[in-house]
Amino acid sequence: MNFRRLFLGSSALALLAPGAALAQATDATPQTAAADTDTIVVTAQFRSQNLQDTPLAITAVNAAMLEARSQTSIQDVANQAPSVTLKPQGAAYGPALGANIRGVGQFDFNPALEPGVGFYVDDVYYATLTGSILDLLDLDRVEVLRGPQGTLAGRNSIGGAVKLYSKKPEGSNSGYVSGTYGSRNRVDLRASADFNVAEGFDVRISGVAKKQEGYVKRYDFGCMYPAGGTATFTPAFPTTANPTMAPQLMNPVGGIPARTNRSDCLLAKEGEVNYIAGRAQLRFRPTDTLDINIIGDYTDDDRVAAGSVLLLRTYPNGVVASPRFPLPLIPATGSSPAQNYATASPAGRDINPFAAPDTLLAYDNRFICGNYCNFATYDNPADGNFRASTADGRVRFTGWGVSGQVEWELADNIQLNSITAFRKYTSNFSNDNDVSPMAHSLGYGPLTFRFFSQELRLNGSIGETIEYTLGGFYSDQKSVYTSFQDLRSSNLQFQQSDPVDADSKALFAHVAWKPIDKLTLTGGIRYTKESKTYQYIRQRPYLDPTSVTANGVLPLNGTIGKYSGERVDYRANVQYAFTDDVMAYAQFSTGFKGGGVNPRPFFVQQALSFGPETLDSYELGLKTDLFDRKLRVNIATFLSKYKGIQLSLGNCTAITGAGFGAPCALPVNAGDADIKGVEIEATIRPVDGLSIDGSLSYIDFEYKRFGTYTTGTTTVAVGGPTNLNGPQFGDYAPFTPKWKWSLGAQYEIDLGKAGSLTPRIDASYQSKVYTVSSNRPSNRIDAYAVANARLTWRNADEDLDVSLEVTNLFDEYYLLTIYDQTTGGQGYSNGQPGRPREWAVSVKKKF
Repeated sequence: MNFRRLFLGSSALALLAPGAALAQATDATPQTAAADTDTIVVTAQFRSQNLQDTPLAITAVNAAMLEARSQTSIQDVANQAPSVTLKPQGAAYGPALGANIRGVGQFDFNPALEPGVGFYVDDVYYATLTGSILDLLDLDRVEVLRGPQGTLAGRNSIGGAVKLYSKKPEGSNSGYVSGTYGSRNRVDLRASADFNVAEGFDVRISGVAKKQEGYVKRYDFGCMYPAGGTATFTPAFPTTANPTMAPQLMNPVGGIPARTNRSDCLLAKEGEVNYIAGRAQLRFRPTDTLDINIIGDYTDDDRVAAGSVLLLRTYPNGVVASPRFPLPLIPATGSSPAQNYATASPAGRDINPFAAPDTLLAYDNRFICGNYCNFATYDNPADGNFRASTADGRVRFTGWGVSGQVEWELADNIQLNSITAFRKYTSNFSNDNDVSPMAHSLGYGPLTFRFFSQELRLNGSIGETIEYTLGGFYSDQKSVYTSFQDLRSSNLQFQQSDPVDADSKALFAHVAWKPIDKLTLTGGIRYTKESKTYQYIRQRPYLDPTSVTANGVLPLNGTIGKYSGERVDYRANVQYAFTDDVMAYAQFSTGFKGGGVNPRPFFVQQALSFGPETLDSYELGLKTDLFDRKLRVNIATFLSKYKGIQLSLGNCTAITGAGFGAPCALPVNAGDADIKGVEIEATIRPVDGLSIDGSLSYIDFEYKRFGTYTTGTTTVAVGGPTNLNGPQFGDYAPFTPKWKWSLGAQYEIDLGKAGSLTPRIDASYQSKVYTVSSNRPSNRIDAYAVANARLTWRNADEDLDVSLEVTNLFDEYYLLTIYDQTTGGQGYSNGQPGRPREWAVSVKKKF
């Protein structure tokens, strides 16, 4: 593996790495996608521009290149985009996407928290991370804008923005049908048709259905190791009952009963795919000056939860942190002032509902199954004051949306654009975070969401030297998160149904002035005002008036938290074209992510608000087409001043007083950081038919200051040497790799009347990342490299493709995400493995 990484890394550097291999987004084949690199068109500045003439750091990929790279979901695009991380979340966060660009983002699905990367489909803003795992269905192109887009995209695009643009109806009476079969009975069906109904009235419809068995097996522990059997294991840490870590029975008498009679003891296969989606567009052009496009879409995602594996992880002092419960006192040796990595679990926090005593049956490494399996049950039996609770371990997401877009040319140099949209979804998911049969923590329930937005833009020009855009934006949203929480490790069991109302208003202006032919000066400003109301509904489990397990949270019931704020963002850009093929720019831009209210208070004292975070970015960029456009190199370097960083404290033991300590999940404005980086993208076409593309990024994230947090008479630092349970100087923001690169190459072999044959290979690498702001071994994802390969035959008429693809070519084992609750004294860390090596055969027919 080290040799492969060295080889791939050396190749990347030798080729200047970079790239976004790019072409104008059309129905081009993968070959023309690679060859047409001088005609990329983007709309990042509210009007169509050649990518090389746009003074922004943008990765743009057309539909043909997405297909050539075997990319079918939005998270796949991040593999080739420098400084960009997009990850499907694990079971704890349901059908949500985590996003980070240039060290800024968000990975918590809760709609009370704002995303740090804006997602847009056909210029419609997607307001939550839930529902953002988007299939790349019938797309024209994807644009990834890096750096704050405060004036261009608005609120919550502080790290950047990801924009998807679908193909518009043209009345071409054309379309395609494609089918795929592959590993674990993978079946994908896709189709699209574009047809004319009447003069000026065109329709385009598209759909996708995907199904595949999961790759992480959920086994029945009691079936594999019957209670009272002779199987043993060696504990990973000493206990009072077993100080020498002598072998113990895996499942003692009175232990975990079997749940299935299957000979293979299999309960489910996690990481399943079972997805259908469709989109319909009606385009009406009654005159040459009016273009009306109405889009409707629907998604149904019904599958087993994301794959999870229990991890053996340690605290920074080497003491086992996961899996381990109850926890002893684990002091941080030598810390000043004296601190603990874990506080001893309070009496009464019993997660063993079985007859076997805790000395023989504890939450420990016996429940570590392997790289692609677990022993989760999604079932907590009744025990003492706790009622039984059961979930099905599935994800069910249904969502739909409709938008109306109007482009009206009021005059030769003035155009009015209107974008009206409504979206609604229900996300029902469950999570067994301890990934074991023990009654540690279990949650399940639906999240409902609806969102309305209206945007108006007036684009115009004055003579040949000035272009401008004036606009306004309004949005209104409401979500309700209803769930049953069985948190016996925290001595809590309750149900909730929390409504959150939020709205946002904005006015913006954007002006570009060319005082001389080669120089363009651009300025932008946006004013945003937003508000949010969070109501806490906390009730006893099953509304049982005799239950005492919700007593700790009942004082929250009916409590209302509020947040409101306003912000002005700026952008100033100087762009100079040295030649038609060489352009440089310098830019200052700002962005912000809205504040809010803590969505997960375990006690009424934790129902607190937090403020927005802000970012000021200085950027220099160079875009070039060299050697008769055989080589394209785009470079960006930046310095970002990141202030009021929003981080969630998983451990509040540094805060004294009732209602703090653990459990805790308190969002705070943690402090400030400087982020420096460089990004390179390149495409090389040395000879006809051969295209090589790559990307390279480096990020230096440095905390400059940690804020303090005051409650009552107590003031503590959020992080640093006086609070080892928070982030430390030298830590990186979650999911921020220091190094990231990609490399891809393809060559079209002309077979004459037999058509063409195009092999392609892609490789991507990211250095280690941490998934929690407090960087620890328990939440470290080690560096990894993944390669994909594809071979496509196309007939001479270019209307039939047959492709063979292999993803994760070298069968690399790696983790996508880690959900680490060892920092909060919960004693577990679980990971979501990436998919193993898979193969697939696809056939596509155009008509």
